[in-house]
Parts: sequence; structure tokens; C-alpha cells
Amino acid sequence: MMRPLTALILSFAAMTSMPAAAKTCTPTWVAGWASSQFQPTGDAALPAGTLADRTLRQIVRPSVSGDRWRVRLSNLAGTKPLRIAGVSIARALGSASPAIDPGTLISLRFAGAPEVVIPAGADYLSDPVSLPAAALDNIAISIRYDGEPEQTSHPGSRATSWHLPGDHLADEAMAGAASFDHWFNLAALEVERCAPVKLIVALGDSITDGKGSTTNGNDRWTDVLAQRLQADPKRRHIAIVNQGIGGNRLLDDGLGPNALSRLDRDVLAQPGVTHLVLLEGVNDLGMLTRDAPVDGAAHAMHVARIIGGYQQIITRAHAKGIRVIGATVMPFVGNGYYHADARNEADRQAVNAWIRKPGNFDAVIDFDRVTRDPAHPDHLLPAYDDGDSLHPSPRGYKAMGEAIPLNLFD
Repeated sequence: MMRPLTALILSFAAMTSMPAAAKTCTPTWVAGWASSQFQPTGDAALPAGTLADRTLRQIVRPSVSGDRWRVRLSNLAGTKPLRIAGVSIARALGSASPAIDPGTLISLRFAGAPEVVIPAGADYLSDPVSLPAAALDNIAISIRYDGEPEQTSHPGSRATSWHLPGDHLADEAMAGAASFDHWFNLAALEVERCAPVKLIVALGDSITDGKGSTTNGNDRWTDVLAQRLQADPKRRHIAIVNQGIGGNRLLDDGLGPNALSRLDRDVLAQPGVTHLVLLEGVNDLGMLTRDAPVDGAAHAMHVARIIGGYQQIITRAHAKGIRVIGATVMPFVGNGYYHADARNEADRQAVNAWIRKPGNFDAVIDFDRVTRDPAHPDHLLPAYDDGDSLHPSPRGYKAMGEAIPLNLFD
């Protein structure tokens, strides 16, 4: 009578002790790092010939770990095909040097070929490669140009890139390389992970892009959030990418295309996106009266248009199943470029009241409350001000990143 029961117990024990490796994995691609690409202008554009027939090495940090990667190159601003003679990837030895670990160097392929021609206005994915890398590792991606490329760029990289004439895809140190602090033609580093995956896209202006943060220091508010997610064992599967552009506006083009026009490419098309954090509006509010005052009706109409822009983004993101988190607009009275007055501050308060109202966004991050001076709420807290009464200091970005409730992404 005991034998059947004993057999049942042994069978159950065997089932419950099956190794975790026996679990199935559904491979899913997710953006681990990304930058918003566009046509640079003014000082952000390189002198003619700078990249002609050169190798450019750029350093990025994926927000999640992985063993299998692919690179997304962009010819978004190009009017003719972009000719790439080769691309390589490797682990970098740091964020402020072109040196790589040669034992990790891999030549990328495109449909099996080392070179690729990217059509005008298009992006192009590399073939996947195996490269074990931890979250927040420094990854070097080197591009060898065939001829002179038209410039498609992310000027506000806050990261140094290095270049040399000729083929230096396999160079360990790139000795004698020239440098600049921009990314070119590098739109994303994507990672294959087991489903389900989550991706936060931060869409914003220079405050998301990180103006005032430390070059090669990776201390934007999005970096702080990525570090916090990785420090939490329950949330290490959540990736975040920064799609901020300095000077960006919700409604009109500035130093880059307006947020509504780039929503499809920079947010909705990102593989794995589940959450959008929207921090846009300060440049719209400031530009209204930068050159001349306007009447009360123009102020009211401008606020209504900003709110309408938010509603458009929410509606379009919801159609893709994306949760949209609104971030309040931070103070900017005292900024010499916008010279905001009481009317501009009233506009900001009206916009923030709409953001905070339940039912508009799916959730709210109150960056205004975090960064304002309690004694002068229309100003940034001096300790968080980089000095222009508009952009946070590294300490301010740290406070922003630490104030975000992680359960917003559960």
C-alpha cells in the first residue's frame, strides 16, 4: 500500500527539482541604448571633410545586460546613400577613452557583408552578434566611412567620440585620434532578451538630453534612473533610453524636429517600448515671448496648444499600448535667454496643473516640486541650478533621477 504513495512523492520531487535552464525563452529585441538622430546645424555641424574616409569610434552604455546585440545605424538626414566600409563592436575600457578590450572585438555584418549602403533617410540594422555585456558597461562602436558622409547626428552626446583617417576598426587604442563630443549615425544598440521585456523611453529637451551634466560622466537624470533600476533585482529587466534633444520643443522645430514629428521614430518604433516619460514644454513656454511680448489671448492660446500636443502624444502612444507618464515643467524665471515674467510663470503653472490632474496622463513625475526653490517657487533651487536658471546641475539631475518612484514601471 505504501509503494504508490512513495512513487508519487518521488515523481513530484523530480519535477520540482528540474533546473531553471529547462524553462523556455522567447527571444525578444529591446532597445538597450538609443539617441535621437537629426541634421546638425551651426556649431553642432562638423567642418566639411572631417569624417571623410575616416574611422569614428563612439562609446555608449546599454541600460540592460545581454549576450546578443545588433546596432542600428541612421542616414536620417541624408539626401543620398550613406556608404559604410565597415563597423566593429567591442567592450571599451572606459567612458573617456577610445581604448577597447581586443579580446571582445567583433566585426559587424549586414546581410553577411562587412560593408553596407544605407538609403537616404533610412535606418539599417546590423546582423546580430554574440557579446556578453553587463548593464551600464561601456561599449565601443566603430564606423569606417567610405567617402564623406552627409551629417546625421546627435550633437548633445555629453560623450567623447574619436576619429582617425583610414581603417582603424580593429585598433586597440586609436593612438593620436582627434575627438569631439557628438554621436554620428548611431541611433541604437539593441539587445535580445527573454520575453517579457520592458522599455522606458524618455522623450524631452535639453534637460533630458543632459545639458549641465558631466561629459563622459553619465549623470543625466535618465542615467540615475537606469542605475536605480539595475540596483533593484526585481527591475533589472527594465531598459531605458534617452531621446532628449537640446532646444527641443513640443510644437515647433528648434535644434531638431519637434516632439510630435519625431514621436513615431524616436518612441513608437523602439523595440520593446512599454512606458513613455514625457518632459517637454519649457522651450515652448519660453519662446512665446522671447523676442517680444504678446497679449493675454496669445498666452491662453499657447497654453491650449501645448496641452493639445500632450493629448496627441498620449492618444498615439495609447494606441500602441504604451503607458504615458507626464513630467511637470520645471521653473525657468531668471534665465537670461527667455527672460520669463509673471505671465510666463502663470502659463507654466497652467500647464503643470493639467499635467497633474488625474486622468490626463497615466501617472505623473513632479520634477517641478523636486527642483524648485521653496522660497522662490518660480526659480530652480540654487543647489540644483547649473547657473543659467534653466538647466540642472549634476546634483539636480541626481535629485530628479532619485525622485522617480520605480513602481511606476511595474
